[in-house]
Amino acid sequence: MGRTTGDETHPPLVVICGPTAAGKTALSLDLAERFDAEIVSADSRQVYRGMDIGTAKATAEERARIPHHLLDVAEVDEDYSVADFAVQGRRAILDIAARGKRPFVVGGTGLYIRALTEGLLDAPAGDPQVRQAILDRGEAEGEGALYRRLQLIDPPLAERLKPRDQVRIVRGLEVFEISGRRLSDLQEGHGFAEQPYPLLVIGVTLARQELYRRIDDRVEAMVAGGLVEEVRALLARGFSPGLKALRTIGYQEIIRHLAGEISLDEAVALIQRDSRRYAKRQLTWFRRDKKIIWVDSLRESAKIPQMTELFYAAKRSGHAQNPI
Repeated sequence: MGRTTGDETHPPLVVICGPTAAGKTALSLDLAERFDAEIVSADSRQVYRGMDIGTAKATAEERARIPHHLLDVAEVDEDYSVADFAVQGRRAILDIAARGKRPFVVGGTGLYIRALTEGLLDAPAGDPQVRQAILDRGEAEGEGALYRRLQLIDPPLAERLKPRDQVRIVRGLEVFEISGRRLSDLQEGHGFAEQPYPLLVIGVTLARQELYRRIDDRVEAMVAGGLVEEVRALLARGFSPGLKALRTIGYQEIIRHLAGEISLDEAVALIQRDSRRYAKRQLTWFRRDKKIIWVDSLRESAKIPQMTELFYAAKRSGHAQNPI
């Protein structure tokens, strides 16, 4: 396969994204082998050490087959952010390109992919004291108080968020407290317009019923493969169930099971339901990005190598357009 010429500080970048259980891993491994690539994982939970089964992290065998980056880079109790990912992800991309390999970004966390490929929002850094004061106020005033406050301060942001999305609600309030500016205004002004790499963005999906069936099967396989034991081990290490990392689908339900609140069958059903809902949210996010070329991973996977080869050929010849 001919090498792609160009500036190693802005190498051509293939992104494979899409909802959970759509087949991204298998397709990306085959594609990476074909194009002599290494994979940068774009998953906000696979960064945590010890969270392997519940995040569908690449196995040791898969990592031996193709090098993976940005797995296991943080402890479960670290406050790992999208800014951390953007810095480390860009560093990994440049390292891969400098060694003559091709970088692929593969994952389902849309914000991480966007930050890596389009730049970061220039918003104030988090302040633990401000954040804690907001959380204390929410606890004192009762359920829904923080969301109602955000509706007053930043209605456009509140309209995009669910009332239970505490992490993003608190972040919106925090930005306003620190800067006096609405987070929605900062987002609109930024527009995520930076484009550091020539891009081919492939969205992998399935017909809805097939996707949901795969999600249900995956959850059952995770439990059979030791998810309960994985969660038990994390709690035994002293990690609090309230940590951001553990407020993840699959982990929060098993934590409730281990606390005696629900049966294992109930936990499995909740994980399946919430994973299906999460997949729907992922698709909603990605569908807004008009750069994405969508491919059915069952019926159209043969198109992906051809698109990728055309993309690299266009970069070698100096053309900028994406293959369609």
